[in-house]
Amino acid sequence: MTIRVLVADDQGIVRAGLSTILNGHPGIEVVGQAADGRTAVALARRLRPDVCLFDIRMPVLDGIEATRLLAGPDVPHPIAVVVITTFDTDEYIYGALKAGARGFLLKGADPDQLVQALHAAVQGDALIDPAVTGRLLATFATSGPSATPPQPLQPLTDREEDVLTEVARGRTNAEIARDLHISMSTVKFHLTGLMTKLGARNRVELALWAYQTNRLT
Repeated sequence: MTIRVLVADDQGIVRAGLSTILNGHPGIEVVGQAADGRTAVALARRLRPDVCLFDIRMPVLDGIEATRLLAGPDVPHPIAVVVITTFDTDEYIYGALKAGARGFLLKGADPDQLVQALHAAVQGDALIDPAVTGRLLATFATSGPSATPPQPLQPLTDREEDVLTEVARGRTNAEIARDLHISMSTVKFHLTGLMTKLGARNRVELALWAYQTNRLT
């Protein structure tokens, strides 16, 4: 299966570079490019790519608002978005994750990491730059609304707690399966259970809940 990607960045040389890198990988095709957030949203709605790769600082409409319009909690048919930026400030971290981004990478990330993030987003995983994973999630958990984290609909099992902790550490499904000595299908089963019990839409929200409830302390 070919992953169809939309790239949006206000710098032409960056768009061209990202597109060249992605088109050079088997199974990935850049189907559209945009120089601002509004154009990116319009293209995404028309082309329905598998995943969007958005810069944060773009004219007309920034990457965070573009992400919200395509992947936010009120979007009936969301499109996966990975945010890539030069800046790792708390404001951008909080905004991107709150808007529904399934991945957060710094532009210093290597090409393989970029490709991995896109694959993870399409598969329902979430990859956040390992250089800043802990700080990103911890910052989001402490800088967001002060409302009490929701209680699970049912108590979490011991194995669900194990999987939740691994998710909060930024592990992929394959890494969780390896570290916990369980199958990939079992990992996915527990992730589904966790999302149902916690009312979470994706792995990022599971990880945030783990931080908010001090699962990693």
